[in-house]
Parts: sequence; C-alpha cells; structure tokens
Amino acid sequence: MRRTERKVAGAAVLQTNVTAAITRALFRELAKTGYAALSIEAVAKRAGVGKAAIYRRWPSKLEMVSDLLAEVGIELVDLPDTGSLRGDVVALLEQTRALLRRPLIARILPDLHAEMRRTPALASAVRTGIQQGRRARAQELVRRAIDRGELSPDIDVDLALDLFGALLYWRVIVTGQPTPPDYLERLTTLTLGGLRALSEQAAASKR
Repeated sequence: MRRTERKVAGAAVLQTNVTAAITRALFRELAKTGYAALSIEAVAKRAGVGKAAIYRRWPSKLEMVSDLLAEVGIELVDLPDTGSLRGDVVALLEQTRALLRRPLIARILPDLHAEMRRTPALASAVRTGIQQGRRARAQELVRRAIDRGELSPDIDVDLALDLFGALLYWRVIVTGQPTPPDYLERLTTLTLGGLRALSEQAAASKR
C-alpha cells in the first residue's frame, strides 16, 4: 500500500516527486554501502535534497528503510488468478525470478538478511512489513486452489507457503547460479508435487 502524502505541522504538503527521488536514492545507497554504513546524509545528497526533507518524512534511518522496503516489497508481488494452481505457481515463480534478477535487489537482499541478525529492530520491521505481507499474498494463491478443489482445505498452509520461492531465492541470491529456460518448469513441477503431497497427507489424516 502506498503511503499517502501527509501534512506536517507548519509545513506544506510533502511533494510526491521529492519522496520518489529519496526512494530511488535510498535503494542505490543500500546497494552501494549496505544498511550499516547507510547514512541520511548520503541519501539526501544522492536525491538532491536537504536532510530536512527526509526527516519530515521519517524520524530515523530505520523508519525510512523499513517503510520504503515494505512499500516496494509488497507492490512488487501481484498474483493474478490464472484459473489453475499450476498457472498461479508459474506466475509467482516468474515474478519472483524477475525480482531477484534486478541488480539492486540482488545486491541489497544478502546484506539486508545479514544485518537483520545484528539489528533486531530492522529484523522486526522487515518481517512485519515485508515478509508477512508477501506471505499473505501467497496465501491467497493457496486459498484459491482450495476453493477450486485442487488442494485439501486441511492442508498445512504455513508449510505450503514455505515451498514458494525458497529454492529460487537460494539458487539466484545465495549460490548465484543461472536459471536456464527449463528451470522454472522443473521447479514448478517440484513445487506442485510438494503441495499435492501436503494436500494428500492432510486429507488422509481426516479419514
């Protein structure tokens, strides 16, 4: 959900184009320096604004990073209903691969996950603002499959969600391996197999 521009006491309405410039600058600085070395001054300089423009929007570096990561992270995931579980899984994996291939994202994510272990407040913000939001979107995919009768209504939804994107993230971000043309097809087959196994297990437990 995009943050709505708000009025600041004694100030004019925040300008959308300035917020957009700060957003672009933040991600480029994150990719360049990582979170620990990131500074408000560097972001402001790259955006061509004063530090006050940032502080009018966010009280701290943590708030700025958390807010913009959550905003961009959720908006980058759009899960249209393709009409089938396979189609939905293919669409999700294709979008995830496209996201992970973005140069800035590929540079930011490893540092961000490492920093989350050192900075509990950042970890909490990322998990609440990004990971929970993205899992909620993926949960819609599972619910649609249940409604269509493709998966058991008793399936372990949380475990099912773990199947989406984890192997792709590991291959692209952690190991840096390429994804050949047939990779997503094979990964889709593997993911569907896992989902169906979970579904059958859940259905069997109710007999």
